[in-house]
Amino acid sequence: MKYTFTEEKDTRSGFGAGLLELGKKNPNVVALTADLTGSLKMNDFEKEFPDRFIQVGIAEANMMGVAAGLAVGGKIPFTGTFANFSTGRVYDQIRQSIAYSNTNVKICASHAGLTLGEDGATHQMIEDLGMMKMLPNMTVISPCDYNETKAATLAVAAHHGPVYLRFGRPSWPVFTQPDEPFVIGKAKKMIEGKDVTIIATGHLVWKSIEAAAILEERGISAEVINIHTIKPLDEEAILASVSKTGCVVTAEEHLRNGGLGDSVAQLLAQTLPSPMHFIAVNDTFGESGKPLDLLIKYGLDVPNIVAASESVIRRK
Repeated sequence: MKYTFTEEKDTRSGFGAGLLELGKKNPNVVALTADLTGSLKMNDFEKEFPDRFIQVGIAEANMMGVAAGLAVGGKIPFTGTFANFSTGRVYDQIRQSIAYSNTNVKICASHAGLTLGEDGATHQMIEDLGMMKMLPNMTVISPCDYNETKAATLAVAAHHGPVYLRFGRPSWPVFTQPDEPFVIGKAKKMIEGKDVTIIATGHLVWKSIEAAAILEERGISAEVINIHTIKPLDEEAILASVSKTGCVVTAEEHLRNGGLGDSVAQLLAQTLPSPMHFIAVNDTFGESGKPLDLLIKYGLDVPNIVAASESVIRRK
């Protein structure tokens, strides 16, 4: 299948659109933010449903506690702040009041990854997927574009239990269809292939599609799989693809340790040992810069995915 796009939108706007739609459909949906209404694109929800919107101020730990209490009372709370504040600053509250207690809180995290750009290392959260997937009871989702983020937002409201939903700041190609079904825990095969499996999440799904087009010009058939749900991992889809291709590249805007590649490697080590290459940030913090420049500097760009695919094929 050939993918193209006619517009670019930030994935955080997909969250905002999904949240507004949920508010209209489900009176139990409530939204909370920690002084970042505009950055999380929650303005429309606040305007339409002021009685179901809570501005806690710069008090992220308190926000998680309030959300847990609302969930115990039968509401479906969506918390909204930056990814670094959604995880690192409040990990104890998430662990005890949300994950351990298995409360129905949706932790919605914007400005994740290196593509936060100019805000630099302190705000470029590239450890969050690992932190959250290690928590029992936690579902972890990282959609790839505006449409998928909106669909994911709708889906997590219907899922009972804690969810971490990760999305980003920059405008990004919109290449999935608005009516595509989103099933938590089920991977999407974007491109059929036979020579190498490229497993990607978030913004790097599009980069992997671009890489597959270059590989095709070189006579290499790459299968591209969109793993939007990091946990629970669609093991069946991964094993079916790697059984066919015999090798795999993972691509993510996250640290190599603890991310998607880590989960895929654990699965393959136990069931189907295969040549593998990781496209991820290698044990370092980010830095201030333009989003696309940072992806290039840290090796998360199309040429590196292409080179990794060619390399891993030679190791079969």
